[in-house]
Amino acid sequence: VQLQASGGGYVQAGGSLRLSCAASGRVFSSSIIGWFRQAPGQGREFVAATGPYFTNGVYADSARFTIARDNTKNFVTLQMNSLKPEDTGVYYCAARGLGITVVSRSASQYKYWGQGTEFTVSS
Repeated sequence: VQLQASGGGYVQAGGSLRLSCAASGRVFSSSIIGWFRQAPGQGREFVAATGPYFTNGVYADSARFTIARDNTKNFVTLQMNSLKPEDTGVYYCAARGLGITVVSRSASQYKYWGQGTEFTVSS
């Protein structure tokens, strides 16, 4: 399974950004897909996740973020609004693995990882 995140860059506080995760392989359509943030010098922090059968995502901050997936295109997006400087970091998309249907907020529970996309929120 290969995952590739994109959409990073620079944005001012209060702005919006949409990240995308493209995946290859059959695991995607039946797997939990999560987004994690890694700030400089920090570990990977859960942001959001969606499963193949979920109509709603699971979030660390549901008021500002929305996750969506398209299983026909092996694609997951993360829409982020009202961005804050503390949202700055490298964002990774990850997959738990084939047949696992329980969302986890722990990075160690995700088997497949993309290379990450970085963005900075300026104050």
